[in-house]
Amino acid sequence: MLTELSIENFALMEKVRLRLGAGLSVFTGETGAGKSMLIDALGVLLGGRASVDMIRFGEEKVGIEGIFTGIAADAAQRLEEAGYPAEEGQWILFRELNLNGKNTCRLQGRAVPLSLYRSLCEGLADIHGQLEHQSLLHPAVHRQLLDALGGGEQLELAAEVQKAARAYRELIKKERQLLVLEQEREQRLETLQYQLAEIDEVQPQVGEEEKLQQEKKRMANAEKISHLSATAYKELYEGEEGGRERPALDALGIARKELAELARLDAQSAVLLEQAETAYFAVEELAAAMKAYGEQLAFEPERLTQIEDRLHQLRRLRKYGASLEEITAARETMALEADGIRNLEGQLKELTQEKEKLQRQYEAAADRLSQGREALAQVFQEEIKGELAVLGLEKSRLTVRLEQQNAPSEQGNETVEFYFTANPGEPLKPLAKVASGGEMSRLILALKSLLAQVESVGAFVFDEVDSGIGGGTIRKIGDKLARIAANRQVLCITHAAHVAAYADDHFGIIKESDGERTRTVLIRLEGEARVRELARMLGGDQGGIAYQHAEELLKEARL
Repeated sequence: MLTELSIENFALMEKVRLRLGAGLSVFTGETGAGKSMLIDALGVLLGGRASVDMIRFGEEKVGIEGIFTGIAADAAQRLEEAGYPAEEGQWILFRELNLNGKNTCRLQGRAVPLSLYRSLCEGLADIHGQLEHQSLLHPAVHRQLLDALGGGEQLELAAEVQKAARAYRELIKKERQLLVLEQEREQRLETLQYQLAEIDEVQPQVGEEEKLQQEKKRMANAEKISHLSATAYKELYEGEEGGRERPALDALGIARKELAELARLDAQSAVLLEQAETAYFAVEELAAAMKAYGEQLAFEPERLTQIEDRLHQLRRLRKYGASLEEITAARETMALEADGIRNLEGQLKELTQEKEKLQRQYEAAADRLSQGREALAQVFQEEIKGELAVLGLEKSRLTVRLEQQNAPSEQGNETVEFYFTANPGEPLKPLAKVASGGEMSRLILALKSLLAQVESVGAFVFDEVDSGIGGGTIRKIGDKLARIAANRQVLCITHAAHVAAYADDHFGIIKESDGERTRTVLIRLEGEARVRELARMLGGDQGGIAYQHAEELLKEARL
């Protein structure tokens, strides 16, 4: 239930504060006073379309806040699971739109993305205006209404059918893809086998190319490398030919002997001897390593040719990847695809079995859904007949037609469409072809009267549901709204005094001006002020017959 509504700078509404109670609340006012603005603002609060055109001229932003209490258990659970539990039994919604287009949504004081905000607002209130009249003409809405009349069990069954149909459709799509692949699989498999053979023939090893490049570089510089290593060895171990210069190792040997003698004379120089010995043995090892390195290195033209050939083979595989790692990964992917193609027949067999199983599940659920709809259609036709009779359409007839569909559908085995005739002897026709504006208003009210028994929505909002209705029927509209309001909060904009008289709370919507700016204000009407408003709606003045008639309407509505 909506208990408080605050609106700032929404069109002509500068500042509006409303406290709302249970039962029936009506809003009345002269044409152009801004009654529809209230419905528009409430729609925006609940996640509807918002435009900067809604911002009051001269202002920077529009803000709308609503406080809901006592909402249905399923809506409360959805909000709590999303992380927005009630605080002191209240849910506070806020929406703001700035001139720069920035849209801010808050729930319990926390910012919420619009898409999530809109979904969380579902079930808080149900708004019915002129667009509702148009939507009721569509058969898809008829199916939804019929299933809704069945309550939670019927709606769960409809959801089960929808889920099974979607899964079945996905399997059909997958099957078609596999069948197309089957037609192309021989050619594709042949291509994959050729590519795999080309890679397997080379048998590339990760890191191989870098090693070959290094070896190639050594081979190409073998002569220079050999000369450098031999020269280094001679300098370390042999010295110049003829013994003109002593090699490094001999020089270190002499120094070592001298330091040994020094150590006998001065113990403190022992550390120097130790360093000399370390250097001597290190140079000796280095000289031996240089000799071995030089002896094992030899220029081999045949090996260089082998390296060039191998690198050429590896380069030919670059079409499968920029590196050997990528080529290896591509080979694994191709192998998996080839295995999949080879196993295609088995996949199709498994898919067929899964499809048959899912089809049986769908048919079982869809059959139960159809049985439920057939039973609901009979009950609905009888109940709507009584509701329409109360609203002055006692000679009308509304039937539900269930037309079988051939293929599995998310909506079940049948389409659902309401057929209607307002006059005896006239054939039943789809609603879009026969119902007038006044008849559609009464149809909506009759439907909502039935749905109020099963819907969990806490607040119904009606925008001129009495449009196009006159005479004695208008009183029945007021009485019907009051009866719905016995179990649901009902907010209603009306031009009819006979409807307004049934209200538990009556608000007047007035447009006023100070000569510079115009604004729309809302005033709770009580006592004589309410009687005067009803008299105005009856077409009279503050006194006289219209005033007396207004008083009588209020007395009759309280009976």
